[in-house]
Amino acid sequence: MSVSSPAVLGIAVPSPLRRLFDYRPAGAPPEGGWQPGLRVRVPFGPRRVVGVVVECRDDSDLPLARLKPIEDRLDDAPLPADWLWLCRFTARYYQHAPGDTLHQALPALLRQGRALEARTRERWQVTEAGAGETPESLGRAPRQAELLTMLRQHPQGLLAQAILAQSFTRPQLQALEKKGLVTRREEPRTGPAEAGGPLLAEPVLPLNREQAAALAALHEGLDAYHPCLLHGVTGSGKTEVYLQLIEAVVGRGRQALVLVPEIGLTPQTLARFKRRFRVPVVALHSGLTDHERLDAWEAAASGRAPIVIGTRSAIFTPLAAPGAIIVDEEHDGSFKQQEGLRYHARDLAVARAHHHGIPLVLGSATPSLETLHRAQNGDYRHLRLTQRASRHAPARLELVDLRGRPRRGGLIPPVLEAVEETLAAGHQVLVFINRRGFAPTLSCHACGWLAECDHCDARLTLHRQPPLLACHHCDQRRALPDACPDCGSADLRPLGSGTERTEETLAERFPDVPVHRIDRDSTRRRDALEQTLTEVRRGEPCLLVGTQMLAKGHHLPHVTLVVVVNADAGLYASDFRALEHSAQLLEQVAGRAGRAAHPGRVLVQTMHADDPHLRLLSARGYDALAEQLLEERRVAALPPFRFLALLRLEGAQEAAVTELGGRAAAALREHLEARELDVDCLGPVPAPMERRQNRYHLQLMLSAEKRSRLHEASAWLAAWLEAEPAARRVRWSLDIDPLTLS
Repeated sequence: MSVSSPAVLGIAVPSPLRRLFDYRPAGAPPEGGWQPGLRVRVPFGPRRVVGVVVECRDDSDLPLARLKPIEDRLDDAPLPADWLWLCRFTARYYQHAPGDTLHQALPALLRQGRALEARTRERWQVTEAGAGETPESLGRAPRQAELLTMLRQHPQGLLAQAILAQSFTRPQLQALEKKGLVTRREEPRTGPAEAGGPLLAEPVLPLNREQAAALAALHEGLDAYHPCLLHGVTGSGKTEVYLQLIEAVVGRGRQALVLVPEIGLTPQTLARFKRRFRVPVVALHSGLTDHERLDAWEAAASGRAPIVIGTRSAIFTPLAAPGAIIVDEEHDGSFKQQEGLRYHARDLAVARAHHHGIPLVLGSATPSLETLHRAQNGDYRHLRLTQRASRHAPARLELVDLRGRPRRGGLIPPVLEAVEETLAAGHQVLVFINRRGFAPTLSCHACGWLAECDHCDARLTLHRQPPLLACHHCDQRRALPDACPDCGSADLRPLGSGTERTEETLAERFPDVPVHRIDRDSTRRRDALEQTLTEVRRGEPCLLVGTQMLAKGHHLPHVTLVVVVNADAGLYASDFRALEHSAQLLEQVAGRAGRAAHPGRVLVQTMHADDPHLRLLSARGYDALAEQLLEERRVAALPPFRFLALLRLEGAQEAAVTELGGRAAAALREHLEARELDVDCLGPVPAPMERRQNRYHLQLMLSAEKRSRLHEASAWLAAWLEAEPAARRVRWSLDIDPLTLS
């Protein structure tokens, strides 16, 4: 039986089951025959769902007569092959259901059955007759004459939207069209690059010696898989290297995919790329409408968009002619999806670049230990940028001991004096505090009562705008009590400081200086972050108070002092990666200081100024600390020297979760012993936050020296759980290469 006329279609449907479902083809086959990548509508239980054909074959485990036929074929041509390959690889590597993987990797409108085709827009242009027509000949229609005059000033034509925005009307356009003076054409909303025109809209910036050497090394591998770690201090010009590499890629008729960690970075990155290039640049991130996302996805798949920029999910964007993949701030934890399909976009970028045989650039000032280890082993080429564009050395961390000192809004007097001096010099100050709200919790001074969440093993955060207590884990909200619920005392006091309290303290101390708070609460409104940063970049003295949203990639040329309110949160956490992540965050925050004409200073408040790790970071920087952490990981047999998988179990009944965890661990250990697999099984143990949203959480960890052994054990465990009746009453998920153990 030929592939184009198979008896069975293996279809991925949106389901948590880790398998394909067999259906019979029905109706007329597509012109190119049945093949993987075609979308179909099929009956699935009581529902009708959109699925994707993954396999075409002539046999099934079930008798062919028992297979249901598909109801409808939605595509004449299959979805892009590179997209389907990546989805299948992702499902296999992360032990996830193939149907759910493909479902999540598709734009919402394609999941609903919408056709994959470019939306168009009208462009109106003067004809040859219209170019020779005099406005006076339209004397009885003065508005038509004005419209014709305007269009003659734009030989390339104007979009209908732009014309109507000038108070002209569609009947006026149609009247000119009827007279043969203008014509209209439909074009994709993301148009093709201008043929024959220059690629660049603005000149490139000159490169220093290190940047030029890095770019030359990247150019060596434009026709092959060429993974590189671009390890540059903050402000060293990594983005300019990206831009000039992309220029070479697009100049060869190929496409570049650029991943950035946060949606907040996308507008500024997109703006910089659009200023540099004359070709279409599209963005993919969670802030788009469904129609905008489909437009960008289709433009990338068709090849009309040579440059694609996006956050984590953009890794699933198909490319007609892939030429390079760039992952900026590759160490950032937001590249890891923490719910559902728990993929890591950086690791998928590695797999995708290898599959296509194209260069891969992983950029960071503070590389993850996994990436740094691979660079040291020679798996990645290690390119260094040690000089800042401002020519000032990166600011070193100055540790400020908090012990025994009074604090206002989390800040001690010497730090407030440094802030005052900086503002008096006409510069800006960034105060970093990675806690939203007014204070971490509310306490009774009489009996010690603490405001705790009813649904989680966590304390409620005190907010002042609006006044309430909120849980940042389950979003429970509660009105502020008038008195202590335990002893009745009215002496309730906030404990610790959050962004709101620090903002209030600074506003009181410096009443004539603007204070801008940037956290998730203050930037909920669309474009709020970009509007605030635009105001800050004007250069007037001001105070910025913010969470880690401010630490990632923002260019703040007038900030010369950075204050870290409390550096201790990650020093003694239970997660073995906590110190690595805290050090990266501190270095990224420090990198906001002294990026332009004036040198920077970084003050780090801590209760543990004698901590050896913190002292090493302060004295010698992130690279020295990373070397020590790698050695500690090697001795402890932790990643990147071993590979991990984490089984997470959660349920409303603690006993059911505990029983299933124990049985799963026992069954897995028996299987590992029988197969003599070199895989360690640790646990089950309660999660660091055992109760969250009134559900109990348990964990089982798998550890192996070889990735293949870990995947073999994980696949067996997933199959055991799918066949276990008790697992249907407990929610479970497998996390391959977990980034956190919470």
